[in-house]
Amino acid sequence: MVQAPAEFPSAPHEAVVALTDEARLDAVASVLTGAGFSVRKASDAGSLAGELEGNRAAVVLLDAELTGGYRWEGTPVLLLVDLAGDFDLARLEPWGIADYISRDAAPRELTHRVETLIGRARERRRIRAEAEFLRESLRNVSAAIRGTNIPQHMAGHLVRGFGESLGVDHVWFTTFQDSRVPRISAQWSLPGHAKLPDTLGAFEDEAREQTTSLWSAAEALAVPDHQADQSAALAEDLREWSGLGSVRASVALPVGEGESALGIIWIAQLEKPRDWTRAEIALIQHVAGNLAHSLIQGHLISAQLQVLQQLRELDKAKTDFLATVNHELRTPLTSITAYLDMIRDGAGGPVPPGILSMMDVISRNSDRLRRLIEDMLTVSQQDSGNLNLKQVELGQVLRIVVAALRPLADSRNVTITGADAHEDVKVQADEAQLEQVFTNIVANAIKFTPKGGRISISFMTTASEAGSPCAVVDVMDTGVGIPEQEIAQVFTRFYRASNASSAAIPGSGLGLAIAHDIVRRHGGSLDLSSVLGEGTTVSVHLPVDGPQTEEPDDDGADGDEAAGTPQTD
Repeated sequence: MVQAPAEFPSAPHEAVVALTDEARLDAVASVLTGAGFSVRKASDAGSLAGELEGNRAAVVLLDAELTGGYRWEGTPVLLLVDLAGDFDLARLEPWGIADYISRDAAPRELTHRVETLIGRARERRRIRAEAEFLRESLRNVSAAIRGTNIPQHMAGHLVRGFGESLGVDHVWFTTFQDSRVPRISAQWSLPGHAKLPDTLGAFEDEAREQTTSLWSAAEALAVPDHQADQSAALAEDLREWSGLGSVRASVALPVGEGESALGIIWIAQLEKPRDWTRAEIALIQHVAGNLAHSLIQGHLISAQLQVLQQLRELDKAKTDFLATVNHELRTPLTSITAYLDMIRDGAGGPVPPGILSMMDVISRNSDRLRRLIEDMLTVSQQDSGNLNLKQVELGQVLRIVVAALRPLADSRNVTITGADAHEDVKVQADEAQLEQVFTNIVANAIKFTPKGGRISISFMTTASEAGSPCAVVDVMDTGVGIPEQEIAQVFTRFYRASNASSAAIPGSGLGLAIAHDIVRRHGGSLDLSSVLGEGTTVSVHLPVDGPQTEEPDDDGADGDEAAGTPQTD
Protein backbone atom coordinates (compact mmCIF):
# COMPACT_ATOMS: atom_id res chain seq x y z
CA MET A 1 0.00 0.00 0.00
CA VAL A 2 1.23 3.48 -0.85
CA GLN A 3 1.34 5.74 2.21
CA ALA A 4 1.45 9.51 1.90
CA PRO A 5 3.78 11.41 4.21
CA ALA A 6 2.31 12.80 7.43
CA GLU A 7 1.07 16.39 7.49
CA PHE A 8 3.82 18.97 7.80
CA PRO A 9 4.71 22.42 6.50
CA SER A 10 5.60 21.77 2.87
CA ALA A 11 6.99 23.78 -0.01
CA PRO A 12 3.96 25.78 -1.24
CA HIS A 13 4.38 24.80 -4.91
CA GLU A 14 5.44 21.17 -4.93
CA ALA A 15 3.01 18.68 -6.44
CA VAL A 16 2.98 14.95 -7.08
CA VAL A 17 0.88 13.91 -10.09
CA ALA A 18 -0.03 10.22 -10.32
CA LEU A 19 -1.99 9.19 -13.46
CA THR A 20 -1.96 5.89 -15.33
CA ASP A 21 -2.53 7.59 -18.69
CA GLU A 22 0.90 8.85 -19.81
CA ALA A 23 -0.52 11.51 -22.14
CA ARG A 24 -2.84 12.90 -19.53
CA LEU A 25 -0.03 12.71 -16.94
CA ASP A 26 2.20 14.88 -19.11
CA ALA A 27 -0.63 17.30 -19.82
CA VAL A 28 -1.53 17.82 -16.16
CA ALA A 29 2.12 18.15 -15.20
CA SER A 30 2.57 20.76 -17.93
CA VAL A 31 -0.40 22.80 -16.65
CA LEU A 32 0.96 22.82 -13.09
CA THR A 33 4.48 23.61 -14.22
CA GLY A 34 3.14 26.54 -16.15
CA ALA A 35 1.42 27.73 -12.97
CA GLY A 36 4.74 27.74 -11.14
CA PHE A 37 4.62 24.31 -9.50
CA SER A 38 7.53 21.92 -9.16
CA VAL A 39 6.03 18.63 -10.33
CA ARG A 40 7.03 15.01 -9.70
CA LYS A 41 5.28 12.39 -11.86
CA ALA A 42 4.17 8.81 -11.20
CA SER A 43 2.36 6.44 -13.54
CA ASP A 44 1.65 3.52 -11.20
CA ALA A 45 1.42 2.62 -7.51
CA GLY A 46 5.07 1.68 -7.29
CA SER A 47 6.41 4.92 -8.72
CA LEU A 48 3.87 6.87 -6.61
CA ALA A 49 5.26 5.26 -3.50
CA GLY A 50 8.75 6.21 -4.58
CA GLU A 51 7.83 9.84 -5.16
CA LEU A 52 6.10 10.12 -1.80
CA GLU A 53 8.84 8.36 0.15
CA GLY A 54 10.70 11.01 2.14
CA ASN A 55 9.41 13.87 -0.02
CA ARG A 56 7.21 16.76 1.06
CA ALA A 57 4.52 17.67 -1.40
CA ALA A 58 2.01 20.49 -1.02
CA VAL A 59 -0.62 18.55 -2.99
CA VAL A 60 -1.16 15.16 -4.63
CA LEU A 61 -3.16 14.82 -7.85
CA LEU A 62 -4.32 11.24 -7.95
CA ASP A 63 -5.93 9.02 -10.58
CA ALA A 64 -9.07 7.28 -9.30
CA GLU A 65 -7.53 3.98 -10.40
CA LEU A 66 -4.71 4.41 -7.82
CA THR A 67 -6.85 5.16 -4.77
CA GLY A 68 -6.88 1.54 -3.63
CA GLY A 69 -3.21 1.73 -2.76
CA TYR A 70 -3.14 5.20 -1.25
CA ARG A 71 -3.63 6.17 2.38
CA TRP A 72 -4.04 9.85 3.19
CA GLU A 73 -2.24 11.26 6.23
CA GLY A 74 -2.51 14.99 5.83
CA THR A 75 -1.39 16.04 2.36
CA PRO A 76 -4.33 17.49 0.39
CA VAL A 77 -5.51 15.27 -2.48
CA LEU A 78 -7.21 16.28 -5.71
CA LEU A 79 -8.77 13.20 -7.29
CA LEU A 80 -9.06 13.15 -11.08
CA VAL A 81 -12.15 11.12 -11.97
CA ASP A 82 -14.26 10.21 -14.96
CA LEU A 83 -17.51 11.96 -14.13
CA ALA A 84 -19.34 9.45 -16.31
CA GLY A 85 -17.97 6.57 -14.21
CA ASP A 86 -19.25 5.07 -10.98
CA PHE A 87 -16.48 6.09 -8.53
CA ASP A 88 -17.74 6.20 -4.94
CA LEU A 89 -16.99 9.74 -3.73
CA ALA A 90 -17.68 8.65 -0.11
CA ARG A 91 -14.18 7.19 -0.18
CA LEU A 92 -12.85 10.76 0.03
CA GLU A 93 -14.37 11.43 3.46
CA PRO A 94 -11.64 9.79 5.58
CA TRP A 95 -9.01 11.78 3.67
CA GLY A 96 -10.10 15.09 5.16
CA ILE A 97 -8.73 17.78 2.85
CA ALA A 98 -9.67 16.22 -0.48
CA ASP A 99 -11.63 17.16 -3.58
CA TYR A 100 -12.31 15.78 -7.02
CA ILE A 101 -12.29 17.17 -10.53
CA SER A 102 -12.95 15.87 -14.00
CA ARG A 103 -10.00 14.40 -15.85
CA ASP A 104 -10.84 16.73 -18.69
CA ALA A 105 -11.08 19.92 -16.62
CA ALA A 106 -9.75 23.13 -18.12
CA PRO A 107 -6.23 24.17 -17.06
CA ARG A 108 -7.50 27.30 -15.28
CA GLU A 109 -10.02 25.31 -13.24
CA LEU A 110 -7.41 22.66 -12.44
CA THR A 111 -4.96 25.25 -11.19
CA HIS A 112 -7.64 27.01 -9.16
CA ARG A 113 -8.75 23.80 -7.47
CA VAL A 114 -5.15 22.90 -6.60
CA GLU A 115 -4.51 26.35 -5.12
CA THR A 116 -7.74 26.11 -3.12
CA LEU A 117 -6.75 22.74 -1.66
CA ILE A 118 -3.35 24.05 -0.64
CA GLY A 119 -5.02 27.06 0.99
CA ARG A 120 -7.39 24.80 2.92
CA ALA A 121 -4.46 22.70 4.12
CA ARG A 122 -2.56 25.81 5.19
CA GLU A 123 -5.58 27.10 7.10
CA ARG A 124 -6.05 23.71 8.72
CA ARG A 125 -2.46 23.72 9.91
CA ARG A 126 -2.86 27.26 11.24
CA ILE A 127 -6.00 26.35 13.19
CA ARG A 128 -4.35 23.25 14.59
CA ALA A 129 -1.24 25.19 15.60
CA GLU A 130 -3.35 27.85 17.31
CA ALA A 131 -5.38 25.20 19.11
CA GLU A 132 -2.24 23.42 20.26
CA PHE A 133 -0.70 26.71 21.40
CA LEU A 134 -3.86 27.55 23.35
CA ARG A 135 -4.03 24.06 24.84
CA GLU A 136 -0.40 24.19 25.96
CA SER A 137 -0.75 27.75 27.29
CA LEU A 138 -3.82 26.91 29.35
CA ARG A 139 -2.17 23.70 30.54
CA ASN A 140 0.59 25.90 31.93
CA VAL A 141 -2.02 28.15 33.55
CA SER A 142 -3.58 25.13 35.30
CA ALA A 143 -0.14 23.99 36.44
CA ALA A 144 0.60 27.43 37.87
CA ILE A 145 -2.74 27.45 39.71
CA ARG A 146 -2.07 24.01 41.19
CA GLY A 147 1.46 25.08 42.13
CA THR A 148 0.38 27.46 44.90
CA ASN A 149 -1.88 27.35 47.96
CA ILE A 150 -2.37 31.12 48.02
CA PRO A 151 -5.82 31.98 46.55
CA GLN A 152 -4.82 35.47 45.36
CA HIS A 153 -1.86 34.01 43.46
CA MET A 154 -4.18 31.47 41.81
CA ALA A 155 -6.47 34.27 40.64
CA GLY A 156 -3.49 36.21 39.30
CA HIS A 157 -2.25 33.22 37.30
CA LEU A 158 -5.74 32.75 35.86
CA VAL A 159 -6.41 36.27 34.59
CA ARG A 160 -2.90 36.78 33.21
CA GLY A 161 -2.87 33.33 31.59
CA PHE A 162 -6.27 33.81 29.93
CA GLY A 163 -5.37 37.29 28.72
CA GLU A 164 -2.05 36.30 27.16
CA SER A 165 -3.27 32.97 25.74
CA LEU A 166 -6.52 34.24 24.21
CA GLY A 167 -5.18 37.57 23.00
CA VAL A 168 -8.06 39.58 24.50
CA ASP A 169 -8.17 43.06 26.06
CA HIS A 170 -9.54 42.39 29.56
CA VAL A 171 -9.89 39.40 31.92
CA TRP A 172 -11.62 39.87 35.27
CA PHE A 173 -12.36 37.37 38.04
CA THR A 174 -14.04 37.53 41.43
CA THR A 175 -15.43 35.13 44.00
CA PHE A 176 -18.81 35.63 45.63
CA GLN A 177 -19.45 35.68 49.36
CA ASP A 178 -19.09 31.95 50.05
CA SER A 179 -17.79 29.92 52.98
CA ARG A 180 -15.92 27.58 50.62
CA VAL A 181 -13.56 30.22 49.26
CA PRO A 182 -12.07 33.54 50.36
CA ARG A 183 -13.23 36.84 48.91
CA ILE A 184 -10.72 37.69 46.19
CA SER A 185 -10.70 39.45 42.83
CA ALA A 186 -8.10 39.85 40.11
CA GLN A 187 -7.91 41.46 36.70
CA TRP A 188 -5.59 41.70 33.71
CA SER A 189 -5.67 44.22 30.88
CA LEU A 190 -3.53 45.00 27.88
CA PRO A 191 -1.22 47.96 28.49
CA GLY A 192 -2.94 51.29 27.91
CA HIS A 193 -6.43 50.00 28.72
CA ALA A 194 -8.50 51.38 31.58
CA LYS A 195 -8.74 49.40 34.81
CA LEU A 196 -12.03 47.64 35.56
CA PRO A 197 -13.92 48.07 38.88
CA ASP A 198 -12.54 46.06 41.80
CA THR A 199 -15.91 44.56 42.79
CA LEU A 200 -19.33 43.86 41.32
CA GLY A 201 -20.90 46.20 43.87
CA ALA A 202 -24.71 46.33 43.83
CA PHE A 203 -24.72 44.05 40.78
CA GLU A 204 -23.25 41.09 42.72
CA ASP A 205 -26.47 39.40 43.87
CA GLU A 206 -27.94 39.46 40.38
CA ALA A 207 -24.64 38.32 38.84
CA ARG A 208 -24.43 35.43 41.28
CA GLU A 209 -27.96 34.28 40.47
CA GLN A 210 -27.37 34.37 36.71
CA THR A 211 -23.93 32.78 37.03
CA THR A 212 -25.38 29.94 39.11
CA SER A 213 -27.91 29.34 36.31
CA LEU A 214 -25.03 29.03 33.85
CA TRP A 215 -23.24 26.69 36.25
CA SER A 216 -26.32 24.49 36.65
CA ALA A 217 -26.59 24.22 32.86
CA ALA A 218 -22.82 23.60 32.52
CA GLU A 219 -22.59 26.44 30.04
CA ALA A 220 -20.58 29.58 29.34
CA LEU A 221 -22.16 32.75 27.97
CA ALA A 222 -20.18 33.56 24.80
CA VAL A 223 -21.20 36.64 22.78
CA PRO A 224 -19.41 36.92 19.39
CA ASP A 225 -20.70 40.43 18.68
CA HIS A 226 -22.55 42.63 21.15
CA GLN A 227 -23.69 44.92 18.37
CA ALA A 228 -25.51 42.07 16.66
CA ASP A 229 -26.75 40.27 19.79
CA GLN A 230 -27.97 42.16 22.84
CA SER A 231 -30.30 39.47 24.15
CA ALA A 232 -28.05 38.04 26.89
CA ALA A 233 -28.89 39.96 30.08
CA LEU A 234 -25.80 38.93 32.04
CA ALA A 235 -23.47 39.86 29.17
CA GLU A 236 -25.10 43.27 28.74
CA ASP A 237 -25.12 43.92 32.50
CA LEU A 238 -21.42 43.07 32.72
CA ARG A 239 -20.67 45.35 29.80
CA GLU A 240 -22.52 48.20 31.50
CA TRP A 241 -20.89 47.43 34.89
CA SER A 242 -17.39 47.51 33.36
CA GLY A 243 -17.69 51.18 32.40
CA LEU A 244 -15.85 50.51 29.14
CA GLY A 245 -16.85 52.57 26.16
CA SER A 246 -17.37 49.55 23.94
CA VAL A 247 -17.14 45.81 24.40
CA ARG A 248 -17.49 44.04 21.09
CA ALA A 249 -17.15 40.38 22.15
CA SER A 250 -17.14 38.71 25.56
CA VAL A 251 -17.38 35.47 27.53
CA ALA A 252 -18.95 35.16 30.99
CA LEU A 253 -17.92 31.92 32.66
CA PRO A 254 -19.08 30.48 36.01
CA VAL A 255 -16.58 29.09 38.50
CA GLY A 256 -18.42 26.63 40.67
CA GLU A 257 -18.49 23.49 42.73
CA GLY A 258 -21.41 21.34 43.78
CA GLU A 259 -24.78 22.95 43.10
CA SER A 260 -23.82 26.62 43.02
CA ALA A 261 -21.35 29.04 41.47
CA LEU A 262 -18.72 30.51 43.75
CA GLY A 263 -17.27 33.05 41.30
CA ILE A 264 -17.34 34.49 37.78
CA ILE A 265 -14.78 35.06 35.03
CA TRP A 266 -15.40 37.78 32.44
CA ILE A 267 -13.31 37.98 29.26
CA ALA A 268 -13.74 41.00 26.98
CA GLN A 269 -12.53 42.05 23.53
CA LEU A 270 -13.12 45.69 22.63
CA GLU A 271 -12.58 46.52 18.97
CA LYS A 272 -13.81 43.63 16.86
CA PRO A 273 -16.18 40.65 17.04
CA ARG A 274 -14.86 37.19 17.72
CA ASP A 275 -16.21 33.73 17.04
CA TRP A 276 -15.48 31.89 20.27
CA THR A 277 -14.76 28.29 19.25
CA ARG A 278 -16.02 25.27 21.13
CA ALA A 279 -12.40 24.27 21.74
CA GLU A 280 -11.66 27.65 23.36
CA ILE A 281 -14.74 27.48 25.60
CA ALA A 282 -13.99 23.87 26.60
CA LEU A 283 -10.40 24.71 27.53
CA ILE A 284 -11.48 27.81 29.48
CA GLN A 285 -14.05 25.74 31.38
CA HIS A 286 -11.43 23.10 32.15
CA VAL A 287 -9.07 25.67 33.66
CA ALA A 288 -11.97 27.24 35.59
CA GLY A 289 -12.71 23.82 37.07
CA ASN A 290 -9.08 23.48 38.17
CA LEU A 291 -9.30 26.95 39.71
CA ALA A 292 -12.44 26.10 41.71
CA HIS A 293 -10.87 22.92 43.09
CA SER A 294 -7.59 24.67 43.94
CA LEU A 295 -9.35 27.64 45.58
CA ILE A 296 -11.36 25.35 47.84
CA GLN A 297 -8.30 23.28 48.74
CA GLY A 298 -6.17 26.38 49.24
CA HIS A 299 -8.82 27.92 51.47
CA LEU A 300 -8.94 24.78 53.60
CA ILE A 301 -5.15 24.63 53.83
CA SER A 302 -4.99 28.32 54.78
CA ALA A 303 -7.58 27.75 57.49
CA GLN A 304 -5.65 24.74 58.77
CA LEU A 305 -2.42 26.73 58.83
CA GLN A 306 -4.12 29.49 60.80
CA VAL A 307 -5.41 26.95 63.33
CA LEU A 308 -1.96 25.36 63.51
CA GLN A 309 -0.37 28.76 64.13
CA GLN A 310 -2.90 29.48 66.86
CA LEU A 311 -2.19 26.11 68.46
CA ARG A 312 1.54 26.82 68.37
CA GLU A 313 0.96 30.19 70.01
CA LEU A 314 -1.23 28.58 72.66
CA ASP A 315 1.36 25.89 73.27
CA LYS A 316 4.09 28.50 73.65
CA ALA A 317 1.88 30.49 76.03
CA LYS A 318 1.28 27.31 78.03
CA THR A 319 5.00 26.56 78.19
CA ASP A 320 5.83 30.13 79.20
CA PHE A 321 3.10 30.02 81.84
CA LEU A 322 4.39 26.77 83.32
CA ALA A 323 7.93 28.08 83.40
CA THR A 324 6.79 31.30 85.12
CA VAL A 325 4.60 29.48 87.64
CA ASN A 326 7.44 27.04 88.35
CA HIS A 327 9.81 29.89 89.12
CA GLU A 328 7.28 31.77 91.25
CA LEU A 329 6.45 28.63 93.27
CA ARG A 330 10.06 27.56 93.80
CA THR A 331 11.06 30.83 95.45
CA PRO A 332 8.64 30.73 98.46
CA LEU A 333 8.95 26.95 98.72
CA THR A 334 12.73 27.22 99.07
CA SER A 335 12.25 29.75 101.83
CA ILE A 336 9.69 27.53 103.61
CA THR A 337 11.89 24.44 103.58
CA ALA A 338 14.98 26.42 104.61
CA TYR A 339 13.26 27.94 107.68
CA LEU A 340 11.75 24.54 108.49
CA ASP A 341 15.21 22.96 108.57
CA MET A 342 16.52 25.82 110.76
CA ILE A 343 13.70 25.33 113.26
CA ARG A 344 14.39 21.57 113.38
CA ASP A 345 18.07 22.29 113.99
CA GLY A 346 17.15 24.43 117.01
CA ALA A 347 17.91 27.84 115.55
CA GLY A 348 14.87 29.25 117.36
CA GLY A 349 15.23 27.22 120.53
CA PRO A 350 13.82 23.87 121.67
CA VAL A 351 10.76 22.64 119.74
CA PRO A 352 7.95 20.98 121.73
CA PRO A 353 7.04 17.41 120.63
CA GLY A 354 3.58 18.47 119.49
CA ILE A 355 5.05 21.12 117.24
CA LEU A 356 7.49 18.58 115.76
CA SER A 357 4.57 16.40 114.58
CA MET A 358 3.04 19.47 112.93
CA MET A 359 6.37 20.21 111.29
CA ASP A 360 6.45 16.66 109.89
CA VAL A 361 3.12 17.34 108.17
CA ILE A 362 4.51 20.60 106.78
CA SER A 363 7.63 18.78 105.56
CA ARG A 364 5.68 16.02 103.81
CA ASN A 365 3.44 18.51 102.02
CA SER A 366 6.43 20.63 101.07
CA ASP A 367 7.96 17.55 99.45
CA ARG A 368 4.74 16.89 97.59
CA LEU A 369 4.65 20.48 96.38
CA ARG A 370 8.31 20.26 95.29
CA ARG A 371 7.63 17.09 93.26
CA LEU A 372 4.62 18.70 91.61
CA ILE A 373 6.73 21.73 90.66
CA GLU A 374 9.44 19.45 89.24
CA ASP A 375 6.84 17.58 87.17
CA MET A 376 5.48 20.83 85.80
CA LEU A 377 9.00 21.94 84.88
CA THR A 378 9.58 18.63 83.14
CA VAL A 379 6.38 19.05 81.10
CA SER A 380 7.32 22.59 80.06
CA GLN A 381 10.84 21.61 78.95
CA GLN A 382 10.31 18.11 77.62
CA ASP A 383 9.34 18.89 74.00
CA SER A 384 12.55 20.78 73.28
CA GLY A 385 14.87 18.74 75.47
CA ASN A 386 17.57 16.57 73.88
CA LEU A 387 18.53 13.08 74.97
CA ASN A 388 22.00 12.63 76.46
CA LEU A 389 22.56 9.10 75.19
CA LYS A 390 25.15 6.73 76.66
CA GLN A 391 25.48 3.12 77.83
CA VAL A 392 23.23 2.73 80.87
CA GLU A 393 23.01 -0.29 83.19
CA LEU A 394 19.29 -0.77 83.56
CA GLY A 395 19.58 -2.77 86.79
CA GLN A 396 21.66 -0.05 88.41
CA VAL A 397 19.03 2.58 87.52
CA LEU A 398 16.30 0.43 89.07
CA ARG A 399 18.32 -0.15 92.25
CA ILE A 400 18.86 3.61 92.65
CA VAL A 401 15.14 4.28 92.15
CA VAL A 402 14.05 1.59 94.64
CA ALA A 403 16.60 2.76 97.23
CA ALA A 404 15.26 6.30 96.99
CA LEU A 405 11.62 5.19 97.27
CA ARG A 406 12.02 2.45 99.87
CA PRO A 407 11.33 4.78 102.84
CA LEU A 408 8.02 5.70 101.21
CA ALA A 409 7.21 2.02 100.64
CA ASP A 410 8.18 1.11 104.24
CA SER A 411 5.94 3.85 105.58
CA ARG A 412 3.04 2.17 103.80
CA ASN A 413 4.19 -1.37 104.65
CA VAL A 414 4.59 -2.16 100.91
CA THR A 415 7.22 -4.71 99.85
CA ILE A 416 9.35 -4.14 96.74
CA THR A 417 11.18 -7.12 95.21
CA GLY A 418 13.15 -7.91 92.05
CA ALA A 419 15.27 -4.78 91.66
CA ASP A 420 18.40 -6.55 92.99
CA ALA A 421 18.56 -9.16 90.22
CA HIS A 422 22.20 -10.08 89.46
CA GLU A 423 21.88 -10.19 85.68
CA ASP A 424 22.10 -6.71 84.19
CA VAL A 425 21.00 -5.24 80.89
CA LYS A 426 22.71 -2.33 79.14
CA VAL A 427 20.80 0.08 76.92
CA GLN A 428 21.69 3.21 74.97
CA ALA A 429 19.66 5.86 76.77
CA ASP A 430 19.57 9.07 78.81
CA GLU A 431 20.27 7.86 82.35
CA ALA A 432 18.70 10.81 84.17
CA GLN A 433 15.49 10.57 82.15
CA LEU A 434 15.25 6.79 82.59
CA GLU A 435 15.61 7.32 86.32
CA GLN A 436 12.68 9.72 86.18
CA VAL A 437 10.60 7.19 84.18
CA PHE A 438 11.02 4.42 86.76
CA THR A 439 10.71 6.82 89.71
CA ASN A 440 7.31 7.92 88.42
CA ILE A 441 6.16 4.34 87.74
CA VAL A 442 7.33 2.85 91.06
CA ALA A 443 6.11 5.85 93.10
CA ASN A 444 2.75 5.50 91.39
CA ALA A 445 2.62 1.80 92.28
CA ILE A 446 3.45 2.54 95.93
CA LYS A 447 0.81 5.26 96.14
CA PHE A 448 -1.98 3.04 94.80
CA THR A 449 -1.03 -0.17 96.64
CA PRO A 450 -2.79 -0.66 99.99
CA LYS A 451 -0.79 -1.36 103.15
CA GLY A 452 0.67 -4.83 103.17
CA GLY A 453 0.73 -5.01 99.38
CA ARG A 454 3.57 -6.04 97.07
CA ILE A 455 5.44 -4.57 94.10
CA SER A 456 7.64 -6.81 91.99
CA ILE A 457 10.12 -5.60 89.35
CA SER A 458 11.54 -7.78 86.58
CA PHE A 459 13.60 -7.05 83.49
CA MET A 460 14.97 -9.02 80.57
CA THR A 461 16.03 -8.75 76.94
CA THR A 462 13.94 -9.94 74.02
CA ALA A 463 13.48 -9.22 70.32
CA SER A 464 11.20 -6.46 69.07
CA GLU A 465 8.75 -6.95 66.19
CA ALA A 466 11.45 -5.67 63.84
CA GLY A 467 13.88 -8.29 65.19
CA SER A 468 16.22 -5.86 67.02
CA PRO A 469 17.17 -6.47 70.70
CA CYS A 470 14.85 -4.86 73.21
CA ALA A 471 14.94 -4.50 77.01
CA VAL A 472 11.65 -5.03 78.88
CA VAL A 473 11.00 -3.87 82.45
CA ASP A 474 7.77 -4.94 84.19
CA VAL A 475 6.54 -3.22 87.37
CA MET A 476 3.63 -5.19 88.85
CA ASP A 477 1.66 -4.12 91.92
CA THR A 478 -1.25 -5.48 93.94
CA GLY A 479 -2.96 -2.09 94.08
CA VAL A 480 -6.47 -0.83 93.48
CA GLY A 481 -6.29 -1.16 89.69
CA ILE A 482 -8.01 1.00 87.11
CA PRO A 483 -11.55 0.88 85.67
CA GLU A 484 -11.32 -0.78 82.25
CA GLN A 485 -13.05 2.08 80.42
CA GLU A 486 -10.47 4.57 81.74
CA ILE A 487 -7.29 2.68 80.91
CA ALA A 488 -6.92 4.34 77.47
CA GLN A 489 -6.80 7.84 79.04
CA VAL A 490 -4.33 7.60 81.92
CA PHE A 491 -1.29 8.58 79.82
CA THR A 492 -3.02 11.90 79.11
CA ARG A 493 -1.53 14.80 81.04
CA PHE A 494 -3.43 15.81 84.19
CA TYR A 495 -5.86 12.88 83.85
CA ARG A 496 -6.58 10.93 87.03
CA ALA A 497 -8.60 7.73 87.27
CA SER A 498 -11.99 8.11 88.94
CA ASN A 499 -11.22 5.67 91.75
CA ALA A 500 -8.09 7.68 92.63
CA SER A 501 -10.09 10.90 92.78
CA SER A 502 -12.94 9.39 94.80
CA ALA A 503 -10.49 7.89 97.30
CA ALA A 504 -8.79 11.31 97.67
CA ILE A 505 -5.43 9.83 96.71
CA PRO A 506 -3.22 12.86 96.02
CA GLY A 507 -1.56 13.42 92.64
CA SER A 508 -1.31 15.71 89.63
CA GLY A 509 -1.93 13.27 86.78
CA LEU A 510 1.50 13.99 85.27
CA GLY A 511 3.70 11.09 86.39
CA LEU A 512 2.73 8.47 83.84
CA ALA A 513 2.26 11.04 81.06
CA ILE A 514 5.86 12.19 81.56
CA ALA A 515 7.12 8.61 81.66
CA HIS A 516 5.18 7.78 78.51
CA ASP A 517 6.69 10.73 76.63
CA ILE A 518 10.26 9.95 77.68
CA VAL A 519 9.97 6.29 76.68
CA ARG A 520 8.57 7.23 73.26
CA ARG A 521 11.41 9.68 72.70
CA HIS A 522 13.77 6.77 73.32
CA GLY A 523 12.06 4.84 70.53
CA GLY A 524 10.31 2.50 72.96
CA SER A 525 6.80 1.95 74.26
CA LEU A 526 5.04 1.99 77.61
CA ASP A 527 2.15 -0.45 77.97
CA LEU A 528 -0.25 -1.11 80.80
CA SER A 529 -2.68 -3.79 81.88
CA SER A 530 -4.89 -3.59 84.94
CA VAL A 531 -7.66 -5.41 86.76
CA LEU A 532 -9.84 -3.33 89.06
CA GLY A 533 -9.25 -4.31 92.68
CA GLU A 534 -6.38 -6.71 91.85
CA GLY A 535 -3.50 -4.59 90.58
CA THR A 536 -1.67 -3.08 87.61
CA THR A 537 1.34 -4.03 85.50
CA VAL A 538 3.32 -1.38 83.65
CA SER A 539 5.71 -2.63 80.95
CA VAL A 540 8.52 -0.47 79.58
CA HIS A 541 10.06 -1.56 76.24
CA LEU A 542 13.37 0.09 75.32
CA PRO A 543 15.52 -0.60 72.23
CA VAL A 544 18.93 -1.77 73.42
CA ASP A 545 20.68 0.26 70.68
CA GLY A 546 18.77 3.44 71.48
CA PRO A 547 16.36 5.45 69.32
CA GLN A 548 16.91 4.89 65.60
CA THR A 549 14.69 7.66 64.23
CA GLU A 550 14.09 11.32 64.92
CA GLU A 551 12.46 12.02 68.21
CA PRO A 552 8.67 12.37 68.04
CA ASP A 553 7.48 15.95 67.76
CA ASP A 554 4.26 15.45 69.71
CA ASP A 555 3.80 16.20 73.34
CA GLY A 556 2.45 12.77 74.15
CA ALA A 557 -0.80 14.29 75.22
CA ASP A 558 -2.93 11.50 73.87
CA GLY A 559 -2.83 7.92 74.94
CA ASP A 560 -3.98 6.33 71.70
CA GLU A 561 -0.82 4.26 71.30
CA ALA A 562 -0.89 2.88 74.81
CA ALA A 563 -2.05 -0.67 75.15
CA GLY A 564 -3.49 0.21 78.50
CA THR A 565 -2.97 2.74 81.27
CA PRO A 566 -2.68 3.10 85.09
CA GLN A 567 -3.55 5.61 87.74
CA THR A 568 -1.41 8.71 87.26
CA ASP A 569 0.73 10.50 89.77
